[in-house]
Amino acid sequence: MNSADTIVAIASAPGRGAVGIIRVSGPKVPQIAPAILGSLPLPRHARLSSFLDARGKSVDEGVALYFPAPASYTGEHVLELQGHGGNVVLDLVIQRLLELGCRMARPGEFSERAFLNGKIDIAQAEAIADLIGAGSVAAARAAVRSLQGEFSARVAELKTQITGVRVYVEAAIDFPDEEIDFLSDRSLQERLSAVFKGFETLNQAARQGTLLREGLTVVIAGLPNAGKSSLLNALAGEDAAIVTDVPGTTRDVLRRQLHLDGLPINLVDTAGLRTVADVVEAEGVRRARQEIARADRVLYILDAATAAAGPGAAELREAEFEALPAGVPVTLVFNKIDLTGALPRMDEAAVPPRVFLSALTGAGLPLLRTHLKVSAGYLDSDSGALAARRRHLDALARARQHVQSAAAILNSTRAFELFAEDLRLGQHALGEITGEFTSEDLLGEIFGSFCIGK
Repeated sequence: MNSADTIVAIASAPGRGAVGIIRVSGPKVPQIAPAILGSLPLPRHARLSSFLDARGKSVDEGVALYFPAPASYTGEHVLELQGHGGNVVLDLVIQRLLELGCRMARPGEFSERAFLNGKIDIAQAEAIADLIGAGSVAAARAAVRSLQGEFSARVAELKTQITGVRVYVEAAIDFPDEEIDFLSDRSLQERLSAVFKGFETLNQAARQGTLLREGLTVVIAGLPNAGKSSLLNALAGEDAAIVTDVPGTTRDVLRRQLHLDGLPINLVDTAGLRTVADVVEAEGVRRARQEIARADRVLYILDAATAAAGPGAAELREAEFEALPAGVPVTLVFNKIDLTGALPRMDEAAVPPRVFLSALTGAGLPLLRTHLKVSAGYLDSDSGALAARRRHLDALARARQHVQSAAAILNSTRAFELFAEDLRLGQHALGEITGEFTSEDLLGEIFGSFCIGK
């Protein structure tokens, strides 16, 4: 990033609207503002102004706001122009600002400058994008918590705890002749226990936030006429899929999104898994297998009436599961219990877990919904979730692994230098979350996903 550049972008949504917002940030703002507004507005005072072209004629009229550095979002001089939302008008103002020495901002460059100028850390910057893209109230609340610094503060607290352990143990390195048994010292063990507890609570909150952000991809699979599309309709609460008695009715992938107490579920209905000669249905089966391989969980649907008349549930034919790749979690759903007179029930202890329900009557659907939340490790919308991403979970896992390695060294040897080094590596991994140790490639990946003007 070239901090000498002054950048400009439209910050409001594209299209026609009542208000269009243009944001400018950089060192040239105090010179640019008088040229387009006639004079520099008072800091943090909204002023009704005409937006002037190169000949001094008004191209629009609106509100101007000036935020001198460092008291601004980016930490630089910032000018915000709130005019009318027509595309032509906004383009005219943008063109004038480019003539005055601005350049168009890259995606996320305003937030990137805020990070580089110490106004926010990386976790807060990512929370901004998560808040904009939140698909539920629970996800928005989690993003606000992280944006306000709660995630970063808890990471900092965990790093402080690790520092305390390092200081305590490094005393053994500095004073090797002291007759202190660090291995059996209760205070050291208590400090380590507090660190592991901190990892547990922070990881749980971050995992909840990741679930709220990314959701759970659930693929409905099984043989034709088992009731896959009926289950999709029952869970979605609408007639999203065509349901007939003709095998092979569903030939393509059908998607619906729903929320279970704030948890986003990406529900995917697929073609029945069978060997077919029809080219169209064969393509549907191929796509079904492709979706199954990417699923977080597969609901494999079985006709409860057929299963009851044939082999027992524990002796289901292996051929029925040949399309399911290893490693994908599977739940067996025995549908159509209304035809057998059986009661809905859930067997979590079975491998794989089994639920007995009727998509037609709705009996047993609450059991399936609860199972999906439990299997994902989701608590509830008020669980104190923090907006987090996969990279945050990875950094937490590596940090915990380093601390566990240090604890193992402590229990087996007096190699305090190795113990301290593992703790340092753990702190380094935690620092990746907030951006203390961040590569240029990661910065480009994070801010490149932002919308322009943010």
